[in-house]
Amino acid sequence: MRSKNTTLALVFASLLAVLPATTAAAPRQAAPPAGATDERPVPDEQMSVTEHTIVLDGESIPYEATAATMHLVNDEGDPIGSLYYTAYRRTDVDSETRPLAFIFNGGPGSASVWLHMGAFGPKRVPVNDNGHTPPPPYDLIDNQGSLIDIADMVFIDPIGTGFSRVIGKGDGTDFWGIDEDATSLTQFITQYVTRNDRWNSPKFLLGESYGTTRSAVLVNQLQNRAGMHFSGVSLISAVLDFETLLFAPGHDTSYVVYLPTYAITAAYHNVVPWPDDLEAWLDEVSAFALGDYAHVLALGASAPADQRAAVRARLAEYTGLSEEYLERGNLRVNASQFRAELQRTSGMVASRLDARYNGFTNDLMSENAQYDPQSTAISGAYTAAANRYLREDLGFETTQNYVTGGGARGWNWNRAGGGRGWQGSTYVVGDLEQAMIRNPSLIVQIENGYYDLATPYFAMQWTTDHMNLPPELRGNIRHNYYEAGHMMYVHEDELMNLKRNIEELVSTAAARHVE
Repeated sequence: MRSKNTTLALVFASLLAVLPATTAAAPRQAAPPAGATDERPVPDEQMSVTEHTIVLDGESIPYEATAATMHLVNDEGDPIGSLYYTAYRRTDVDSETRPLAFIFNGGPGSASVWLHMGAFGPKRVPVNDNGHTPPPPYDLIDNQGSLIDIADMVFIDPIGTGFSRVIGKGDGTDFWGIDEDATSLTQFITQYVTRNDRWNSPKFLLGESYGTTRSAVLVNQLQNRAGMHFSGVSLISAVLDFETLLFAPGHDTSYVVYLPTYAITAAYHNVVPWPDDLEAWLDEVSAFALGDYAHVLALGASAPADQRAAVRARLAEYTGLSEEYLERGNLRVNASQFRAELQRTSGMVASRLDARYNGFTNDLMSENAQYDPQSTAISGAYTAAANRYLREDLGFETTQNYVTGGGARGWNWNRAGGGRGWQGSTYVVGDLEQAMIRNPSLIVQIENGYYDLATPYFAMQWTTDHMNLPPELRGNIRHNYYEAGHMMYVHEDELMNLKRNIEELVSTAAARHVE
């Protein structure tokens, strides 16, 4: 490890592919009967508080867990959403100035179960690191990667996910969009901080996948609208510029930024030789991607035959794909095609979320990968763990299904304002730039896995290198890399590396004071 709307349909398809598969789909909300009002019931807010202890690094840590719902309201004060959250507070220290982290996943339409039960919560469900996890029973163990020793935590399930629901006069359109989503979570976080006397705590946002897109918009809203400044933002498996992911016709950026991940995936699966010096080799592949490869793609049909041939040979060397296949693709192979082609002769398909995972395929003629082996390998364990743990261990009483994914329909990718970009492609870099400029103490730490074919690590290097920031603020951006995929924390060693990196972010940012 080293530290250092195209169309709206295309965007939506890309993000849904990032979201792990789930067996708990969001229930459809039936239309009211004729003659009835269009309001849904408004349940009371609900809360269960329990006491627990965990031993981390030899230290016994007492903590309080709160499983609860909070009403979100419209401008008239009418309840429109019931948002479920799980909060953890260490009880043997003063909370008033203790670091406080708000944590969520992405989708959009994903619950926080992945970071909660896989990365940072006090309990974790173990899964196989790079293969299928068998059906239940599943274990639930103390999580040595938990952040409870260094920060209090609030895991947020946005409306439509987890146990969070539209209520009263609300409608999904109030929540399911880039700005709508951030506005609703701005309201939640502000209410939570006020109700729990945490205005003086150093605050952090930790988001994964679309949760990083959310974080860029949310931190800007919280600072500029709520007057709540943050100490740090951790972007886990990040995407802020969707052009880098979409392989959009006429745009070559995706092909360039995906190449290093193609290369390390090919090496992992022994399709090309494993390098003697991984970091130096990846730097070499990245330089080629930005140099000769990008140049020939930019020239298009004008590229000289000898340059094109040389690039084609280098692509074959790095990716293990045949020159014939690369030529048929006009030197452009998207991630789904790569996953299907890499091990076609072995009858295997590589995962999008974590390319270390393989799965069987029964369609050797398919151009594209038909499913994600990692998603199907681990989703059952996470879904079962959340439904069991929240009810039994934390005492949250409900007959609702816990919706782990697919909980937001008809996502609004249009922006009312904020951020630069071109029509059709989601771009929230401008939001983060504004947040950093207005709060020069804000640290942005980016965590990416080498084997992530959903949000590739080199795409975020590209994105941050193109941020319009004063030189003095570039030092506030940090990149960390992991030898795992989108959910790097399924790899136990990398889970602990992730914890150490988040601990460094919290300790550094929280220590900043007025001089």
